[in-house]
Parts: sequence; C-alpha cells; structure tokens
Amino acid sequence: MTSYTGSPQDIESPYAWMRLLVSLLLMTIGSAGMYSVTVVLPRIQADFGVTRADASLPYSLTMVGFGLGGILMGRLSDRFGVMITVLAGSVGVGTGFIAAGMSGSLWQFGLAHGVLIGLFGTSATLAPLVADTSQWFTRRRGIAVAICMSGNYLAGAVWPPILQHFINSVGWRHAYIGVGVFSLLVMPALALLLRRPVPAAQWARAGPSLVRPRWLAGSDLARPLGFSPGALQGLLCVAGVACCVAMSMPIVHIVAYCGDLGFGAARGAEMLSLMFGMGIISRLGSGWISDRIGGVRTLLLGSVLQGIALLLFLLFKGLMSLYVVSGMFGLFQGGIVPAYALIVREYFPAREAGARVGTVLMATLFGMALGGWMSGVIFDVTGSYHAAFLNGVAWNLLNASIVGFLLYRSHGDSQLLGRSATKIDGPAPQAHGRGGMPRPEASGDAQQRREQ
Repeated sequence: MTSYTGSPQDIESPYAWMRLLVSLLLMTIGSAGMYSVTVVLPRIQADFGVTRADASLPYSLTMVGFGLGGILMGRLSDRFGVMITVLAGSVGVGTGFIAAGMSGSLWQFGLAHGVLIGLFGTSATLAPLVADTSQWFTRRRGIAVAICMSGNYLAGAVWPPILQHFINSVGWRHAYIGVGVFSLLVMPALALLLRRPVPAAQWARAGPSLVRPRWLAGSDLARPLGFSPGALQGLLCVAGVACCVAMSMPIVHIVAYCGDLGFGAARGAEMLSLMFGMGIISRLGSGWISDRIGGVRTLLLGSVLQGIALLLFLLFKGLMSLYVVSGMFGLFQGGIVPAYALIVREYFPAREAGARVGTVLMATLFGMALGGWMSGVIFDVTGSYHAAFLNGVAWNLLNASIVGFLLYRSHGDSQLLGRSATKIDGPAPQAHGRGGMPRPEASGDAQQRREQ
C-alpha cells in the first residue's frame, strides 16, 4: 500500500474529475443486473412457467442482496480502499451473469441474481464509489455525487434496449453470458485506475473554497438535527424504504404493464430506457440544486414530484401518454436516492461515510425489492396494476411526511445552534481582565446577547 496521504491540491483537482468519470463508468457497468431482470421478466415467467409475482422475485432478491452488500462493501472500502472493493465486485457481477444465464430453474436464476450479482457484485459499485467521490469534492460535492450516481441511471438507459436486442436475436441466456464476460474484462481494468487513496481527512476539511452552507448552520455531528446519529439514520432508512417502494412500481413492471395493455414488451423497454435517460438529467439537476439548498430540501422536492408522476400513471394509459408520463417520472424521481447520500455526508463524520451511506442505500434498495414483489402480488390478486399504483402513492406520502419532519427539525436545530454559537463566542478577547477572567460588564453584555 502506498504511503501517499493526499494534499489540499487533490480536492476537486483534474485527477478528482478523472476519478469521477471512472466511477461513473464502473457504476454504469456494475448496475446492469438491476435492469436486466426487469427486461427479461416476461421470458422468465414463460420459460419457468411461474406467476407474475414469482417472476418478480429475482428482482427482489437482487435488491435485497444489493442492499445488504452495500453495508459490507461500504465497510470494506472504509478499511481497504475502493479499488479492492470494486475488483471484488467485478468478479461478482461477471460470474453472476454467467451463472444466471446457465440456470435451469427459477431458484437458481434468483440465487445468481441475489448472491453473486446483488450481494457481491453491484453493491461494490454503488455505496463505495459514492462515498469515495464525496471525499474528493467539497464545494461541488452535490453535483459530483449526482454525476457518480447517474451511472446507476445511465445503466437503466443503455442496458434495457441493448439486452432487449440480444434477447430477441440470440435468446436471454446468451445475452446474459455475454454481459458477464464483458464485465469480467472491463471492470477490473477500470478499477485499477482508482489506486490512489482518498485525501487525508484534514485536507478534505480544508478543501478549496469550502464554506459552511447556511442550511448546515445548525448541524452537530453529536446530535444531528437534534437526534442521536442512530435515530437519524433510522429515520432516513424508513424514508428510503417508503420512497423506493413507490419508485419500484413503474420501474419493475413497466415492461409487463405495456405487454398487458397490448403495446408489447419492446415499447415497455423503451419507456424504461426513457425513464432512466430523463433520470440522468434529474440527477444532475438535483445535484446542482442540492449544492444550493441542501440534501433534505432536495429530497422533499423529489418526493413530492414523484407522487405527482405516480398519480399520472393512474390517469393516462394510451401509448403516447405513457411515454410522456414515463419521461416525467424519470425526470421527477431521479434526484431522490443521491439526496440520501448527501444528507449522510452533511450530518455524519467523513470517516463513517462508506458504512453509513451503504446502510441508507441498503434501505432504498430494500424498498425497491419490497415494492417490486408487492406490486406483482397485488397484480396477481386484482388482475391489474391500478391498486399497485395506489399502493405506491400511499408509500410516497409516508416518505414525504418523514422528510418534511426532518426539514422542520433542521430549522429548529439551526436556531438552537445560533444560540449556542453566541455562548461559544462569548466576550471579545479585549474584554477580559487579568488572569483571563471576564470583566463584569463584559459578562453582562454576553448575557444580553444570549437573551437576544
């Protein structure tokens, strides 16, 4: 391991931006497993002769493995660095796709997705890369994290049409094996470009043009937003589950939904691609916004807009209208998940970035897993997706309520620290008497300032 410890010049340097580009590419490749299973869902249902809910289970297993792996890989990256973590993940993604392509039953297919692709593969290309990116940027952290996490949506934009093409031409099994071989060849080469360790913590704090944002004026690492660190993380996890149960309904089932409406799976794959293409724009825009208003406000904005898009799915079922609503859904919800990572970096210590980002992102992925399976069950029971969309709206309301409460607490926290800062500032140095004792009149002035 190199003894290099970083310098102030590393923060937001050309190398930091190059590293961000590599992270974007790695996340784009590593996230293929999240979307391949949604494209292949109708084929899996037909080939294995299972229900819609059972065919949705491999996606849920992928998200559960992805989420649990995020905690593991986050801790590994905190300890050994992001390069080692991503190298291990590339093996998981590659072998997982190959094993899934060779599976002879639904449980084998689901196991390959849940354990190899999700737990040991894709998880290494989300939380570790996001946490790593956040430590190379200060003033532009919001947009940098957004660019990095756009890889997750860029995967959703490019992989569905590519996979649909090869599924139609050579079959889903050969398409899966091809993605696995590609991942084993390309991902390790990119991971080697991340050899340099993150800048030392003191340099990250002293990065160029670093100014404490006004929305963090009340932040206290010991009592973030007035909560214990564990309590705040717990609330973020519940909010993450709720928003992503809602988010998963269109993402997981749009291909099958279009097939049920008579438009065909190919149209659904195009809508899925459109969602994530617009989601990239949303993530970049939300990153720019979050650098100006903070992660909590950005999260609340995304939650409200996502709820509106879900309601629109209930109102419009024509082909062109579904294209429009799918694009709006992608544009509205794309900045939600990156906002959680930003909130973690705003209110928790940098040394805990990998593990805490991984934990919160695990909750969002668990929500995707739960929502994808739950929507399939609701479809099997009711025979349509109408009730599934209503279920998503209800979960979205829960998310918006929690985030609104956190925003309310942030205002109170700011006022509290404003009073505390006055106490800390105390009287000016020249107001002290001999021995450093404050003069009586200076103490009176300080008391008056505290009361004000």
